[in-house]
Amino acid sequence: MYNTKIQKVTASLLALIAWFCVVLQFYISTDTFTNVISYFTILCNSLIAVSLTFSVFFSQTQLGKFFSGLSVKTAVALYIFIVFVVYNTVLRGIWKPTGWQLFLDNMLHVAIPILYILYWLFLVDKGKLNWKNGLYWLIFPLFYLIYSLIRGSAVGWYPYPFLNVDKLGFGQVLINIVIMLIVFLISGSALIAINNKFEKKIRLEK
Repeated sequence: MYNTKIQKVTASLLALIAWFCVVLQFYISTDTFTNVISYFTILCNSLIAVSLTFSVFFSQTQLGKFFSGLSVKTAVALYIFIVFVVYNTVLRGIWKPTGWQLFLDNMLHVAIPILYILYWLFLVDKGKLNWKNGLYWLIFPLFYLIYSLIRGSAVGWYPYPFLNVDKLGFGQVLINIVIMLIVFLISGSALIAINNKFEKKIRLEK
C-alpha cells in the first residue's frame, strides 16, 4: 500500500516546511524567545520538524527509532490537530496579523496541520494501536498546561486567554483545562479508531 520513496520525500518536504516556518517565526517575532517557545502551536510545529527529521535522516538512532514509531507519529497528529481546531474555532478572531505574520499564521495553524494529518492518514504505515495509547498521549499536553500556569503566575503572561488565571480565576481555568484534556482524549480515541480501521483493512487485503 505504501511507497517508501514517496513516504521519505513527503516527510522530508514537510520537515523542511515546518523548520522554515518555525525559524522564521522566531526571527520576525517581537516577543521574547521564552514567550514564543511557550506557545503550544510552536511546540507542536517544532515537534513535527524534529520528529520527521530524525525519522527520515537518522532512523537508526535511538531518537530516530522513537520518532518513527506509529504511536509517536499518531500523537504528533493528535497535537497538531488540536492546534488546528482550537486556533481556528476559538482564537483566530483575537488578533489580525499582516505581512509575513499572516503567512506564518496560516502555515502554522492551517497548512502544516492539514499536511501532517494527511501524511499520517495516507503515508504512515499502520499497525494496531491500543486504546490506552490515548491516555499516554495526554502526558505532553498535561505537562504543557501545568508549565503554562506555573510560568504564567511567575511572569504574569499566559500564552492563551483561556489559561489566564489573572483574568478568569483559577476555578474557570481549571475547568478549561479539564475540557481541553477531554478534547485531547476524544480526538486521540478517534485517531486510534481510524488507524485500527486502516490496519484491519490492510491486514484483510494481504
